[in-house]
Amino acid sequence: MSSPSLPDTPAQYLCLHGRDASLVLEVHADEAPLWRYWGPRLPDQCTPGWPLRATRPMPSFMLDFDQPLTLAPTFGVGWFGQSALLAHRNGKHFAQAITRCEVEWLVPGQAVRLHLFDDVAQVRLSVQLRLDPLSDVLVMSSELENLGASALEVQWLAAGTLPLPETATTVRSYAGQHNHEFLLQVDPLSRTTWRRENRRGRTSHDCFPGAVVTTAGTTDDAGLAYGAHLAWSGNHQHTIEWLHDDKYQWQLGEWLAPGECFLAPGQAMQSPELVATLSVHGLNGVAANFHAELRARLPWQGGAMKPRPVHLNTWEGFYFDHQLDQLKELADAAAAVGIERFVLDDGWFHGRHHDRAALGDWWPDAGKYPEGLAPLARHVTGLGMEFGLWFEPEMVNPDSELNRTHPDWALQLEGRPVLTARNQLVLDISRPEVADYLFGQIDALLRSLPISYIKWDHNRDLTTAGGRDGQPAYRAQVHAAYALMDRLRAAHPALEIESCSGGGGRIDFAVLRHSHRVWTSDCIDAMSRVAIQRGFLQFFPPEIMGSHIGTAPAHSTGRSQAMAFRGAVALPGHLGVEFDLRLLDAAQKAELQGWIALYKQWRGHLHGGRVWQGDAGDGVLWQVHGDAAGDQFLLLCYRCQPSSLRYQGPAKLAMLDPASSYRLSLVTPEHLPPAALYNGSAPFFEALREPGQVTLDGAWLAREGLPLPRAFAETAFIVQLQRIQQEKTA
Repeated sequence: MSSPSLPDTPAQYLCLHGRDASLVLEVHADEAPLWRYWGPRLPDQCTPGWPLRATRPMPSFMLDFDQPLTLAPTFGVGWFGQSALLAHRNGKHFAQAITRCEVEWLVPGQAVRLHLFDDVAQVRLSVQLRLDPLSDVLVMSSELENLGASALEVQWLAAGTLPLPETATTVRSYAGQHNHEFLLQVDPLSRTTWRRENRRGRTSHDCFPGAVVTTAGTTDDAGLAYGAHLAWSGNHQHTIEWLHDDKYQWQLGEWLAPGECFLAPGQAMQSPELVATLSVHGLNGVAANFHAELRARLPWQGGAMKPRPVHLNTWEGFYFDHQLDQLKELADAAAAVGIERFVLDDGWFHGRHHDRAALGDWWPDAGKYPEGLAPLARHVTGLGMEFGLWFEPEMVNPDSELNRTHPDWALQLEGRPVLTARNQLVLDISRPEVADYLFGQIDALLRSLPISYIKWDHNRDLTTAGGRDGQPAYRAQVHAAYALMDRLRAAHPALEIESCSGGGGRIDFAVLRHSHRVWTSDCIDAMSRVAIQRGFLQFFPPEIMGSHIGTAPAHSTGRSQAMAFRGAVALPGHLGVEFDLRLLDAAQKAELQGWIALYKQWRGHLHGGRVWQGDAGDGVLWQVHGDAAGDQFLLLCYRCQPSSLRYQGPAKLAMLDPASSYRLSLVTPEHLPPAALYNGSAPFFEALREPGQVTLDGAWLAREGLPLPRAFAETAFIVQLQRIQQEKTA
């Protein structure tokens, strides 16, 4: 038995630099790289100067060799914190230690792969890092390969391990439930380990796989903040752990069920991607970086997004009651107000009259559609709209032709009762015959009908999730879902896919490599949507955020809001409408038409630039959408509660150029009087109604703020700010 020794190879420093961020690793040839820095931008030639261990006197009652945080800390050989890897061979080789490190540059100065070998445990762990020079987004992933002669069971493999500074004080994460997603949780960081775990088999409504860590004094627009998100649509875990140098480590990765991952000799497993960023411009800076990364990875046909079409979904208007003549009337009403895409939701397929039967039988119901879906699809496209269709491919009802024919196709465990949720089971789509069946059914409809859009739902958590071999099938299910989406898109390149999972249950950066839109929540109550959409926008850009104008009262809450508020809340996302438009009177129809026209006027601006969010106090929240040049901004203010003040505080717009002046105008849809948006006017607000009448200095708007009107609860105030294209003279 040999004694451990200090690494005797010289230190080299590996540096990646972005626009405002840098990371530094200390690399030795005979151990895992040591984390030295991830923080605000350093000069290109800046290095630590001295190896880390040479700067750390050894404390008492410690091992005789120092074990700092590495890129891949391992269990059992002196590191007592959270490990990046837990694995064993039938109970042996349960401890790992990196004995060799090889550096492979993928893009010099920007992307690198570090091959870490444990010659004793006979594994290779390859960690890839890419720091985008424009967005400051760090993308990490890990691959573990079994180099031994026997099987290796993997219990945990972190996608990445990140360092956080001693100044980190707070973690902002998101919990929730169906109809109430992105519920902000704010927890202090301390010596107590912070951890979130999800074991529901999908991204989940209640445990979003991402968070933002703030430092003392961080605000919406200032201060150092760190964000991280696991790009994965299944089980996951992330942990923030205090370290004995008063710093923290942050690990994110896929949560593995017992026995889920055995690597045969020569076999490897790939982790999901960890997408992380930091900003010295507060929460809005973190959001901007995430938005830039996601926009770069969205799979638009031809590489560019077309304007997001106004969307009608039939669900809350019709549910399962499909009658062809009424649906054609709905399409006529939709086209008349300017809607551009008609999506036929659940209830169209064989035997589907309620949620207790027929999932899996993907052909049109002969009673509702005696000639199939072609008459409706032709009617919709003849009106100039796109036609979309709802599917839930991964599910099956026990009461279905598919289940009666293939009861073994559902995920199940021998000897355990099969648990239903929403009266449905989960198909084992990792089995080729199941995936082929689903592809064949969907592909046949896509080939025979002018379908350009699929709403892809996933309405239950995974339980008794055993595959045909009885082993856990969670991760296989996620990869199979991605593969099926890709297979359909390869066969139909113009097809767009919406990721819906009971609303917000499958929203993450990984599913958005395979889809183009997400359904943010099944809750369309506009008051609830304000908070849900604010949480969403911390990570995702508005153009993929499904945001619909629903009915009043809202089906999910029973609350009612005026259409003016419902329209204003839905406006900045990917706008849709979800109710029976035939029931509108002439005034309501004109108002809805006005909101749709306003969306079309502004969608290029809303969906192409920066987003800032803020809080004016006293129940007023706001967001600003700016163009890429910084010349034009759209401010949307939402009064969420009755005022407790006689005089409303202003909105301080820190994103404006202090050296410029701005021309302000009130923005309202046609046919909507300003009184529908606010009450208690004053000369300033009267002047805003006339374009070009109000000009204010950017410095004043940033420091003192834009005056806001008195308003009733659940109303909105929208203002355009246009930079005046001339330099101010002293």
